[in-house]
Order: sequence, then C-alpha cells, then structure tokens
Amino acid sequence: MSTNSPNAQALAALAASPDSGPVVMLNLLKFKPGGGARAYGRYSEAFQALLERHGGRFIYLGRGAEVLVGDQSWDAVALVEYPSRAVFLRIIALPDYAAIAQVREDGLERTMLLATTPRVAAVSAP
Repeated sequence: MSTNSPNAQALAALAASPDSGPVVMLNLLKFKPGGGARAYGRYSEAFQALLERHGGRFIYLGRGAEVLVGDQSWDAVALVEYPSRAVFLRIIALPDYAAIAQVREDGLERTMLLATTPRVAAVSAP
C-alpha cells in the first residue's frame, strides 16, 4: 500500500472506534505535477457514484489557496461524509473501489486523511 493510502494499523484503529454514527473525512490533497489534478478528477467522479450508492456524499470540494498556518500547501480540500466508519471500510474493500484506486494514486503527490466525528453541540474534548 502506498503512503497515500491508509495502512492496516490506521484502518484497524478506525474500525475499533466506538463512534457508530456518521463520519466526515477531511481530505487535504496535493496533486502530482503534469496531470495529477486531471487524474484525481477522474477518480473523484468515479468515486462519487460509488459513494452515493452507499449513502455517502461530498459535502465540500474546494481549491487550496493561501496557507495561513503551517508549512505545507495543498491543492484541494474535500469533506466527504459516510453514514459510518463501517461504511467507509466496506467501500474501500470493494472490487469497484480497487478498480479506481490506482487512478487516485496516479494523481496524488501527497495527502492527509483525517476521520472526524460530527458534533451538534460545541466542540468538546475527546
């Protein structure tokens, strides 16, 4: 598995989470020069159809702009909602996902993927 995909330890931690409700994945994306954004766009289009079939949705997709804090720039940001962590794990294990995963890899120079738990009340300590 590449450094742009979750490793087995990260996936096990996600699966062990006691949170059973929706999960929103924060995706920070840096594309490879010379066509990475186009490749990722093809992946994103195919992935959206798969995501929606399993009850998920894109909440936000935007272009990265000025870095105000931190030392890394990102080309794009995406927020993707899944009905649960289990649904996320089920989707990435599907043959349909495996068929498009390489297109994702072809487009990404680096990425950060953070599982977040939506809260209705003010943000509280974990």
